[in-house]
Amino acid sequence: MICDDQQSVHETVGEYLKLNGINYISAYNGIEAIEKCQEYSPDLILLDLMMPKMFGEEVCKEIRKNSDVPIIMLSAKDDTIDKILGLEIGADDYITKPFSPREVVTRIKTVLRRATTSTVKEECEVKFRDLEINLDTHEVKLKGEPIKITPKEMKILYMLASSPGSIFNREHILSEVWGYDYFGDTRVVDTQIKRLRKKLQRDDLSWEIRSVYGVGYKLEVL
Repeated sequence: MICDDQQSVHETVGEYLKLNGINYISAYNGIEAIEKCQEYSPDLILLDLMMPKMFGEEVCKEIRKNSDVPIIMLSAKDDTIDKILGLEIGADDYITKPFSPREVVTRIKTVLRRATTSTVKEECEVKFRDLEINLDTHEVKLKGEPIKITPKEMKILYMLASSPGSIFNREHILSEVWGYDYFGDTRVVDTQIKRLRKKLQRDDLSWEIRSVYGVGYKLEVL
């Protein structure tokens, strides 16, 4: 799905997508983007930050509440802080305008390939203390209660819970969950961990996801 208020973006990127055998739908404002995401469940979203009715950041946050669909942000801003913000709110990649339609389609194909290739090839279920994770049924239970998390959050948690005490660096997590050809920033891992901690926050747990300064993360027994 292409979400941009400029018709020229839909026309130029759309033509290259069609040449590569990729179908697309269009949304021209933030509200329409959310509605069409719910209606059509696209495989990837190309999302402009400066959208009418609802900014791209808010659209991304809203979509991320229920979906892990890959999102590539488009923005005329090239500041590092804007890129970091885009990644922190859940974007998978960030492209600045003006851009080459060919580059955009190359990134789209890369992200789609990554999203359809499972990189976690272990057993589908793991149990650690009061935590249960099942990749096949996409279920996570904490003390028997279901926890709603996205597929990427689940894969990260599965990695940590499969080897308690082991340290996983950000690059390794990226390669396993996002893919070796990931274009983005390792800080997306920090964002996913932050969300996981919030969703798993309990006072009576005997373990926690702990940061290892300058390295990565591990699941540690308290």
